[in-house]
Amino acid sequence: MSDHPNTQALPASADIVIIGAGVNGLATAFELSKRNAGRIVVLERKFIGAGASGKSGALVRQHYTNVPEAKLTLESLKVFTNWREYVGHGDCGFEQPGFLRIVAPDDEANLRENVADLQEGGIRTWVITPEETAELEPLLYVGDISAAAFEPDAGYADPNATMFGYATAAAANGVTIVTDCEAISVQTDGGKVTGVVTAQGTIACGQVLIAAGAFADKLLTPLGLDIGLTPYKSQVVLFRHPISMDSTRKHRVVIDTITEAWLRPEGANTTLIGIEFPDRKADPDDYPQFPPPDYVAQCHAALARRFPVFENATMRGGWTGMYMMSPDHHPIIGRMDGYDGLFVMSGDSGACFKTAPATGMALSELMVDGEAKVIDLHPFRPSRFAEGQPWVDPRPYGAHGHELSISR
Repeated sequence: MSDHPNTQALPASADIVIIGAGVNGLATAFELSKRNAGRIVVLERKFIGAGASGKSGALVRQHYTNVPEAKLTLESLKVFTNWREYVGHGDCGFEQPGFLRIVAPDDEANLRENVADLQEGGIRTWVITPEETAELEPLLYVGDISAAAFEPDAGYADPNATMFGYATAAAANGVTIVTDCEAISVQTDGGKVTGVVTAQGTIACGQVLIAAGAFADKLLTPLGLDIGLTPYKSQVVLFRHPISMDSTRKHRVVIDTITEAWLRPEGANTTLIGIEFPDRKADPDDYPQFPPPDYVAQCHAALARRFPVFENATMRGGWTGMYMMSPDHHPIIGRMDGYDGLFVMSGDSGACFKTAPATGMALSELMVDGEAKVIDLHPFRPSRFAEGQPWVDPRPYGAHGHELSISR
């Protein structure tokens, strides 16, 4: 299978079925296989990388306006930086140019308090002055900031290489990955999971993890489970480095609340940028694959404002992906109430590539041992909405901080 994962036939039964061969589903399959959790099958409606994970900007940064998500990345960073030793297959393509968090002067107090919380959680980060920011990243315009946060260990990875590495490692451990096999429904009996109906037939099982990205609600709704998931678009644009720019030095990864943008190097001479935008809702079965001209123009303006050297940069491509947004814009990870053996990883707001290694660890612990130990999953529990306790970060950035998706 490791050479041709799409040749696997659908087995008649398994102990655990994971729906979705994105980075979270594959990381969980790998972790379960390490724990000898039984017969594990991953179902993918198209091919590995077809969904949100394959379109991810793949930032790996620990700065959040809450500690639980930051700790997920802290644990995940250990995997990205030690991929060969930990996963043992492929190469996640992790680059570490460092990360800068840019906020408006009005948010400096929040920035300082958030950084203090992150430091207490074990993350290497600190607040720097505009002068220090310019020294760390000479291309950056700092005339509109009073402070920034720097994170030296952060960077970005290759999202598809990460998935392929996890898939190969999981397969080597006996996991069956079935591609071109859409999951149609989850079967239950007496409040327990009994199997999954697919386009290729039915597979019996006792546990199901729904990690189906923008298609998760299509599996949850028929079970009477509505956790308010909404499919959203995420768009990025690539700009070629202008001739005046030194491409031999990779610039820092940046998230900028002032322009509501995030950016990083891509390849040898290109920069990738995404921005927040209003028309994010879309049909995951039917959406444009390329960003519209007005979005491209807004990305260029945001990039040139923060990195003036890009004022005359050439657009070299882009793409659109779909992810699932939860009602409070934070991930939903855990056991679904009402059905024994049903678990979910969704609502990630486009920010869960970087946390996938730790999410896989935590879900494998939860599914095998009944409790996650690597990270406390309580803040991520699906039941928080029914409990009337949606997740609200105490110190977000910007006027629309609670509404931001991947740049939050």
